[in-house]
Amino acid sequence: MKNKVIFLLVLAALFSACEKQDNTGEPKKINISKTTEQVIAADNLFGFYLFQRVLANDTVAGNIFISPTSVALALAMTYNGADGETKAAMEETLRKQGLTAEQLNQSYKDLMDALVSVDPKVLLEIANSIWYRNDVEVLPEFININQNYYNAEVNAIVFNDQAKDIINGWVAEKTHDKITEVLDYIPEDAIMYLINAIYFKGIWRSEFEKDKTADMPFYLADGSPVQAPTMQQQDTFRYFRNELMSAVELPYGQGNFSMMILLPNTGKTTGDIVASLSIENWNAWMQEFSEQDVVMHLPRLKFEYKKLLNDDLSDMGMGIAFSDEADFSKIDPTRDLMISRVIHKTFVEVNEEGTEAAAVTVVEIVETSIEPGGNDGPVYFYVDRPFLFLIREKDTGAILFIGRVMNPLEE
Repeated sequence: MKNKVIFLLVLAALFSACEKQDNTGEPKKINISKTTEQVIAADNLFGFYLFQRVLANDTVAGNIFISPTSVALALAMTYNGADGETKAAMEETLRKQGLTAEQLNQSYKDLMDALVSVDPKVLLEIANSIWYRNDVEVLPEFININQNYYNAEVNAIVFNDQAKDIINGWVAEKTHDKITEVLDYIPEDAIMYLINAIYFKGIWRSEFEKDKTADMPFYLADGSPVQAPTMQQQDTFRYFRNELMSAVELPYGQGNFSMMILLPNTGKTTGDIVASLSIENWNAWMQEFSEQDVVMHLPRLKFEYKKLLNDDLSDMGMGIAFSDEADFSKIDPTRDLMISRVIHKTFVEVNEEGTEAAAVTVVEIVETSIEPGGNDGPVYFYVDRPFLFLIREKDTGAILFIGRVMNPLEE
């Protein structure tokens, strides 16, 4: 009996050691082509520009959360139906000049396959779908490309009052009911919806203890305080500081996915950081992180965000796609088609256990007949004022989500 107890204790200790070793291991390497690396770099550049345009066009100065990956995937499917100047404009906006359609599609397929399977401790799901009016003759090649490369579900349905509920139901299922409605109506001239949905759930590698969470002041942009439930812990994290900001990386699971928190220094703002967001600066910042003992204070978050991206994408060079000069003849050459709306909706919750996030991007196609610190001691990283945060995959560098928090109590 005694030997059995000793055996079980040793077995438990070995299991615990293995679990700990796995939990602190290096991120898994992902083998991708040079072209896919180029697409990821282009997507990150597109994401920074899109985030900058969304903030520039923001009139509320509230919390913002977008998924550049979701927007890029929905537009990439749409791009397969574009031709002429519209195709060139979409390439420019997506920063994909110089790539063939086949290279672009294959790279996205490889990237999606890699991201969803790289970390068994992180749940990442990416779903795509195409819904078109059942009396429209869509070119088979357009359907086949999006099925083969994007695993898109394709449905021809009657665009009646029930169609909105059917499409919203698909969105709710793919986002685990975090986003239950994205379409508020279907216009009479709508002929197609191209939709991407992303769901992310990651558990912190180093979880926060719930009993340490306490109300602490968070200082809004005007300097006034609000009392926000704030999580606390001290651990070793990758940390970086320069004249603009301090930043901490919080890993999930085995470490492939992480949250980057960018906190402006005193006298600086989130706008100053956003203005400095570029691929060159981002890559330089990533090289400057080093492991530090960090005392972390981070407010809990839970909010939704919805944005019509027409103006933002037009500002970035895609205006022709929203006009009657648009050319989407590779969808249906017998109709004059244009994009009428690009709807983006997101959800994020950050708590002691980890992060849950979801994003949906809807591209609505209509006929054009109607207008549309140091190493001497712990670093104190108190997130007690407006900040930015990003969720990325470390090995590929792919940025899945970007957000700005102005008030952690805002829902």
